[in-house]
Amino acid sequence: MTVTDTQPTPLVTAAKPGVPRNWRGSGLVTQVRLLTARSLRTLVTDPRSVMLALLQPVILLVLFSQVFKSLASTSSFPAGVSYIDYLVPAILVNTAMQSALLSGVGLTTDMTNGVVARFRAMPISMGSVLTARSITDLIRAFVQLALMITLAVLLFGFAPAGGAPGVIATVALALAVSWGLGWVFLAVATWLRNADLMQNIGFLVMFPLMFASSAFVPIAALPGWLQAVAQANPLTYAINAARDLTLGRAAGSAPAVAAGLTLALAAAGFAVAFEGIRRT
Repeated sequence: MTVTDTQPTPLVTAAKPGVPRNWRGSGLVTQVRLLTARSLRTLVTDPRSVMLALLQPVILLVLFSQVFKSLASTSSFPAGVSYIDYLVPAILVNTAMQSALLSGVGLTTDMTNGVVARFRAMPISMGSVLTARSITDLIRAFVQLALMITLAVLLFGFAPAGGAPGVIATVALALAVSWGLGWVFLAVATWLRNADLMQNIGFLVMFPLMFASSAFVPIAALPGWLQAVAQANPLTYAINAARDLTLGRAAGSAPAVAAGLTLALAAAGFAVAFEGIRRT
């Protein structure tokens, strides 16, 4: 009797229709696009957050344009410049800085409510999660800036000498500042992992930067000790560059310096944030 050797039949796992057998997840661009869309949907589905985000810079514009309006008649104020034209560039930069803080707050929220934990169970790069959060808040900052400029033109007669090109350049500079600082706040968020603590620290940092600068009054009008602080304040240089662009003045190398600092902050912030979220 002949015994025929039989070989085990290989086990073949059927692939799902339309899905490659060796599929390992989508590319980085697709991940960033989908995660950004997810963050934007989360943002717009909460009307209260949308209204607060839009109202805050408008309230600042209304209050400061009226409270400090009389400064335009002082000797230290630039001649031939209305206070609203002087104020709006500073409000744009400050609004961009506040939007950067919200990047960190939003990330800590996702980390504490389990969203980031669920992302870890998927073939998703943590760098895509951080980049999507950064882009989402950059879009929000753009909407805030556009609304504020529109209201400043319609309600307060904002008509700077630099015209539309100067305003567009100022918006671009403000968004660059928001993007660079956003990565710094994302880096801080990955290590704090607490939304309340993140917000408190952010405001503790922002308010001295905002008021100890040339944002609302010329540096010459400040007390002596505060002038020294304002001169060392990095926000002063961003505001001065934005103001020069808006008013049609020669900005010199200030915008390039601000852009370089933004890139440096973004690069350092991304490295620290990626390491922080990897270890979470």
